[in-house]
Amino acid sequence: MAVISLVQFDDGARGVAATTADGARRVNGATTTLELARDALAAGTTLAVSAGDRLGEAVDLTAVRLLAPIDHADPAHLLVSGTGLTHLGSAEGRDAMHKKAAENPDPTDSMKMFLMGVDGGKPADGATGVQPEWFYKGDGTILAAPGEPLTSPAFALDGGEEPEIAGIYMVADDGTPVRLGYALGNEFSDHVTERGNYLWLAHSKLRAAALGPELLLGDLPQDVRGTSRIVRDGTVIWEKPFVTGEANMSHSLANLEHHHFKYAGFRRAGDVHVHFYGTATLSFSDGVKPEAGDIFEVAAAPFTLPVRNPLAIAPVEAIKVRAL
Repeated sequence: MAVISLVQFDDGARGVAATTADGARRVNGATTTLELARDALAAGTTLAVSAGDRLGEAVDLTAVRLLAPIDHADPAHLLVSGTGLTHLGSAEGRDAMHKKAAENPDPTDSMKMFLMGVDGGKPADGATGVQPEWFYKGDGTILAAPGEPLTSPAFALDGGEEPEIAGIYMVADDGTPVRLGYALGNEFSDHVTERGNYLWLAHSKLRAAALGPELLLGDLPQDVRGTSRIVRDGTVIWEKPFVTGEANMSHSLANLEHHHFKYAGFRRAGDVHVHFYGTATLSFSDGVKPEAGDIFEVAAAPFTLPVRNPLAIAPVEAIKVRAL
């Protein structure tokens, strides 16, 4: 029976469920996705085959606590990063905010980078294309589990959703990056800070992020279509379709992967990487300002479970450096 995706859960003990056309079943002998991936790599097989060979009892995913589809026992060995200006149409909102800030009719650096991707982001097989924008978000501690709050720091000027696909990777013992699958996610950023000055993009990305429960195995469809919405007090205050997948992108996934893993520091054996591929759809572009308690929801086929997380605001912290 073909395994479609993997889901980590807790029903009093950690477990991994494999979803098939007939529902979800426990993967015997595996407590984490990473453990199962290491077993599959050592056996020279795929995650889908390894999970399919160990199917056990049925699991009711509505009756267990769902976890993020990937984690690491040491969160410092899980790196969360991403790319921007990778989707057709993704430069419009960024270009508009930067032009307004600069009051300059010339193309902004963001638009120039986007057009570079359009021209050279999908090279012929085996070739290396133009490098995308890249940013760091944090380590494994920033990932909010399904249903848990996306916490925005007290100093943030905005906390807005970004509906995206993330690639999930582990680095083999010989330093080779291995893609485990794909997750639906909410990359979550501070767009007001970014609008203030594009050099603050790095600051705006140092925020929490969320993944949906499913790790999709196999190939990502070329055309992925979904819906992003914000719910406030039970009422949808904003909703918009979004598209992703290579058919809607100015970069190929292979090009994004190359320009991430070309750095030796990102090929450290045993590490896990969550790499967001970008988006073209934001409520911020429509003038929406999320508030504490609002619920972000991102849904898209072939994922069957949404990314759903409330927004929370962290208390003010007084940070003072002391000399030793």
